[in-house]
Amino acid sequence: MKMIDLSMEIYRGMPIYPDLPGPSLTVDEDWDTVARRTGSVNYGAPIVTNHCVIFMSDHTGTHIDSPWHNNPKAFTTERIPLEWCFSDGVVLDFTDKESGYEIMAADIQAALKKISYRLKPLDIVLIRTDASRNWETDPDYTKNQPGMGAEATHYLIDNGVRVMGIDASGWDVPIWKMHQTRRYWEAHRVLIEKDFCLIVNMINLHLLPKPFGFKLSVLPIKFRGVSGSPIRAVAMVD
Repeated sequence: MKMIDLSMEIYRGMPIYPDLPGPSLTVDEDWDTVARRTGSVNYGAPIVTNHCVIFMSDHTGTHIDSPWHNNPKAFTTERIPLEWCFSDGVVLDFTDKESGYEIMAADIQAALKKISYRLKPLDIVLIRTDASRNWETDPDYTKNQPGMGAEATHYLIDNGVRVMGIDASGWDVPIWKMHQTRRYWEAHRVLIEKDFCLIVNMINLHLLPKPFGFKLSVLPIKFRGVSGSPIRAVAMVD
């Protein structure tokens, strides 16, 4: 079995969705400091442990959105069902779509037909755009991508999908496109109506050797009462 990492590294200065705080990861106590504080340095243990303090948004890097992200009455991250987060993966290729293109239900149907696949309950569907191929060096990474429309999002949910992800900084079309159309986060706002989860900032979808027939693990950290969590997304391919 081959394991393919689909998650970004999280570090200070990484690209962040507009207006979100960037992460800060600092060593709070190093090995020597802990040894002196605990007194172990006096008993032949001058180097013991260290620990870091991490400050970041719950929507940093490759992360999952709980329904509470958009719906005040929905459940938060610690209540995302585990069975939603470990299941069969399906990749739909939209690398031919230009930035700002809104993916519709007909596009999803055409992409499924192209790979001769029929969705089943709890499939984890990944939208490949290749927007994240150069995410660390492309200054426009958070601005340029095709995105999912509400209609396409409803289509996936209506076919049993509960977790869906994209290799771009947002699930919807870019903000500049929203300003053009005066329609804002319509795909995200489907969370107000239905319970499901979104994953953004995925990477390496181009490394998956086949569009289906692999397992995906996208488990969140069990933060209580928040709207999202970083994940370590991993594809397991036989």
